[in-house]
Amino acid sequence: MDNKKIEKISRALSDTSRIAILQEFKKKKDCLYCAEVNDLLDLTQPSVSHHLKQLVDAELLLPQKEGRNLKYVLNQQVLNEYIECLNDLKDQ
Repeated sequence: MDNKKIEKISRALSDTSRIAILQEFKKKKDCLYCAEVNDLLDLTQPSVSHHLKQLVDAELLLPQKEGRNLKYVLNQQVLNEYIECLNDLKDQ
């Protein structure tokens, strides 16, 4: 993973609302629909959309169109690579 990608993910994770969204994905262990995220957080719909877009742009979430709805799946591979890069920075 290159430094630009690490920076993009780090910026996406620098917001408490986005961390809360990822925590909801961990609880759900599957996918979340945009409307579900909206119901779980005390934020306006445009704010939720903005936060989801930031997470998608960082490739932490993968959007999937399902009919008229949009669902999101946690991109475990990118998250694991990011964590591995951070672990590489630690002293052994």
